[in-house]
Amino acid sequence: MLAVAGGKGGCGKTTTALGVGRALDGESVVVDTDRDMPNLHAMAGVDREPMAGDDAAPQRVADGLSVLPAPSPTGSDATVTTILDRVANRTDARVVVDCPGGAGPDAAAPLAAATTVVLVSTACAPALRDATKTAAMARALGCRVAGVVLTRTRVAPPGVERLFDGPVLGTVPNATGSPLADERVRAAYAAVAAALSAPDRPTDGTATSGL
Repeated sequence: MLAVAGGKGGCGKTTTALGVGRALDGESVVVDTDRDMPNLHAMAGVDREPMAGDDAAPQRVADGLSVLPAPSPTGSDATVTTILDRVANRTDARVVVDCPGGAGPDAAAPLAAATTVVLVSTACAPALRDATKTAAMARALGCRVAGVVLTRTRVAPPGVERLFDGPVLGTVPNATGSPLADERVRAAYAAVAAALSAPDRPTDGTATSGL
């Protein structure tokens, strides 16, 4: 289970979750766990309410890609964990989790359920510092940090890999119009997905076999 997380809202987590989910080989299900500020359903073009609830099923939005909108704002952390477990147990697809922003309790539940996390940040210093707090929380919860995706930029600032103790998986340029309709953005997420799937990709100072 791959989490997509960041230091704050608006940094491109949902776009990254959808972009990577669509670019990964095979089937993917993107699950929104941001109960207070959900936007996966809007970006994916599906209704939220008919899909909400513990027994909701993912909704197909493209070849190889389905989405599950966020649970009710009144749900508990256990509800998020239960939904993620249910999705993982009912499908052979890769599960990509769109996490709430920050390093608070709402972000902790999906990070604890995931095995790996991709951090998302813009290239400005305050956003990067916020994202490192989320990275630290993920590691404390036993979730491996695969690396960071930098949005709204073509160039990674120096020192980012050292800051996160992990690789820059890709940079995503500003979109013209809808982000996932922009061919440059889609190509950037295809490169991120390839980096995540590559065998023996170094992360956190160790080698892995990819996703």
